[in-house]
Amino acid sequence: MLKGRSAIITGSTSGIGLGIAHVLAYSGCNIMLNGFGEQSVIDAIKSKLTTKYQVSVGYSKADMSKSDQIVAMFEQCEKELSTVDILINNAGIQYVSPIDQFPVEKWDQIIAINLSAAFHAIKAAIPIMKKNKFGRIINIASAHGLVGSPNKSAYIAAKHGIVGLTKSVALELAELNITCNAICPGWVHTALVQKQIEDRAKAENITIEKAEHDLLFEKQPSLKFVQVEEIGETTKFLCSEGAKSITGIALPIDGGWTAR
Repeated sequence: MLKGRSAIITGSTSGIGLGIAHVLAYSGCNIMLNGFGEQSVIDAIKSKLTTKYQVSVGYSKADMSKSDQIVAMFEQCEKELSTVDILINNAGIQYVSPIDQFPVEKWDQIIAINLSAAFHAIKAAIPIMKKNKFGRIINIASAHGLVGSPNKSAYIAAKHGIVGLTKSVALELAELNITCNAICPGWVHTALVQKQIEDRAKAENITIEKAEHDLLFEKQPSLKFVQVEEIGETTKFLCSEGAKSITGIALPIDGGWTAR
């Protein structure tokens, strides 16, 4: 379906981003990985994707809070994978605190990585996609891009911003065969969410299992975590020709969270 295409996926050395990388590579897409991690782990990921799916795989260690490094990542992708057809803005971090106690440096860091990085990446991608007369931009937002929760002011502000950015970019590019959409996952059992579960278990003096159940019960009517493969498959569809008229949407994958 995506054979010969090339995708940059930010924050793709683990979690949702890595799950998306596997699904797109399975569909024949070349992949530029990005994220932090031990070099041996990253080398193993590259080797697995290359061997299993017979695609080309690169890796950029670009810090997504640095605009110059983001631009360099696109230059690297053009050099190593010929072009950039698909951009998946997935990199993100979290910090939980009441707003009156929220560290200013944490606010700045979350906005930089969760929101501003997507702007810089999209800005770098558009000239390449215009030249190709094709492009798919997918921003991994969150259910928290559509609704609020306490103690996550920076994350929610950033994710609401991502949804707004998605709409604006979609309108600007609507005539150019370049789409821009947002996916809004609910609870996905990633390392980021696992830390929240562990912190909750400790704070409330309950078991991990109880903390998991309570987390889901409060928000996600399915009482099941969203699987990274589900997000990958949705991403694949939005990259396909079948989705060429879908642009500017914020699509929840949240087990009913935002239907309440």
